[in-house]
Amino acid sequence: MKRFYALYLALFISASLLNAQNLISVTYKGGRTKAQMVADFGIFMQYGVDMYKFQYATPDVQGQPDTASGLFVLPRVDGASLPLLVYQHGTVGSKSDVPSNLAGGYELAMVYGAMGYATLAPDYLGLGDARGFHPYLHAATEASAAIDMLIAAREFLENDEDFEHNGLLFLTGYSQGGHASAALHRELEANYAGEWPVTAAAHMSGPYRLSGTIQEFANNEEEYSIPAYVPYIILGLNEAYQLYTDFSQVFREPYLGPILDFYAGEIDLGALNQDLITFLTAEAGGAIPKYMLQDSLRQAIAADPGHPLNLAIADNDVYDWAPQAPTRLYYCTADEQVPYTNSLVADSVMNANGAPNVLSVDANPVADHFNCVEPAVTRAIFFFGPMQDLTVASEEVSAPAPARLHPNPASAAFWVEGLQPGDELFLRSATGQLLEHRRSTGERAEWPLKGYAPGIYWLQVLGGKGVSVLKVVVE
Repeated sequence: MKRFYALYLALFISASLLNAQNLISVTYKGGRTKAQMVADFGIFMQYGVDMYKFQYATPDVQGQPDTASGLFVLPRVDGASLPLLVYQHGTVGSKSDVPSNLAGGYELAMVYGAMGYATLAPDYLGLGDARGFHPYLHAATEASAAIDMLIAAREFLENDEDFEHNGLLFLTGYSQGGHASAALHRELEANYAGEWPVTAAAHMSGPYRLSGTIQEFANNEEEYSIPAYVPYIILGLNEAYQLYTDFSQVFREPYLGPILDFYAGEIDLGALNQDLITFLTAEAGGAIPKYMLQDSLRQAIAADPGHPLNLAIADNDVYDWAPQAPTRLYYCTADEQVPYTNSLVADSVMNANGAPNVLSVDANPVADHFNCVEPAVTRAIFFFGPMQDLTVASEEVSAPAPARLHPNPASAAFWVEGLQPGDELFLRSATGQLLEHRRSTGERAEWPLKGYAPGIYWLQVLGGKGVSVLKVVVE
């Protein structure tokens, strides 16, 4: 859309005037039509998207000025009043494998954009254009980099007369991104509640309870599919806490060599993981992480809860607080990388702390970490949908279809009206699980409720006029 091209060119011309602000530069990264989004991601995609790389000011892990980067995705709509959404990406393999380079899980940022959210995807410190090594799973900077990108996005959008923020802000992320989105959520509610009130959050498959992680890896004989996560955690947190100047105090040979190569950026995370698996299998008969660590360190962290490494890891737990916004913790029981107990513990503690609306949900009990992404994201989208309050006058899609249902509450059945032949209807549980799918044949359809327990359900109507999400109360 021509206004975006003009805007990003103007931002480059006036870059010298932006140095005192958060936003430093904007680069257009291309776009996708609605047809392309539907072809790639399915019929739920409602809009085309335009994508922009942001460079923006933020402090580094030691509080010194740094330039971070991230991807900003705008739905292709005019006259829009849209919500903002921050998507925090999962663990990536290298410094360049990030959303602003259209890598590192950027597809999910596009998906949220195509669902009608103006979407921010920070690269994180130490990744993308930020200097230094990534402080992996450091909660404070996962939050601060996202908050400063929110401020940069606000500066960007103030120059767009066709966009209006409707005041809603949604937070989500998967894997490391689940940890990062929980860290951001906690920081926003603690210190930015007036400026950036959170509407709802969906944290997915995140390691919310880091404390105890290193002790578990250091003391058991269990194999782990991604042993490279262990040195990554230690190297990353060392950036913030500066516990070690000599990593030979931490890691044994032959593991130290590839770990230092990864730290120097000479190999990526995948290559490191393969080297560690090879060496661990040769020594211990399997990828058992404890054999990477010096014996003296393993003994110290097992015996002393106050060991500096234990304290640094515990400082980055993100489960012991009480979210005030509606929050879902999506996980999969068969996740082999991030134990699902992270979500159960977070649910239990958050509710014990007085959180008014927190629930952990098993998105798919048989899905592993990779295959958990789709069901978790789908549930997050349907959790957010009724709160989205989307108002658009679009060139690509007109206003949402005026579907309506009655009676509501219902017992034996309900009727859906305002349909068009061929509209797709999806009935889902309160947590987003698909229960039944139908296709309309006329302007109205009857939906029998035999076998449905009393409670709240969601009916999504997807048709040529757009999307309606209707709350159904079954008595």
